[in-house]
Amino acid sequence: MEVQGRIKVIGETQTFGSNGFRKREVVVTTEEQYPQHLMIEFVQDKTDLLNNYQVGQQVKVNINLRGREWVNPQGETKYFNSIQGWRIEALQADAPSGDMPPVPPTEAFEPVSDLNEDDHDDLPF
Repeated sequence: MEVQGRIKVIGETQTFGSNGFRKREVVVTTEEQYPQHLMIEFVQDKTDLLNNYQVGQQVKVNINLRGREWVNPQGETKYFNSIQGWRIEALQADAPSGDMPPVPPTEAFEPVSDLNEDDHDDLPF
């Protein structure tokens, strides 16, 4: 899976436990009608991938969804989800997208000559 957006926050690398587990978080804000602020964590050697990025930069992040189960001391089972990044790349803000073919000029289309304004749309909704 992947997420595209603009970097809002880049955290410092944190180290946990005696085995030296490393984690670094980045918040990416999607650019859509309802923008989402997604916290993505990079772990272990992947924390270094964020070194060359800065707040405000547009990026594409390849992610995995992670879920885990935990039983608290009272015996209740809880579930936690996280978004874990494993690759990040910069996007050019003003570069045209390679996904969209160029749009032909309007002269390339012939005008409709048999349009009947009295025809009603027969869609069921």
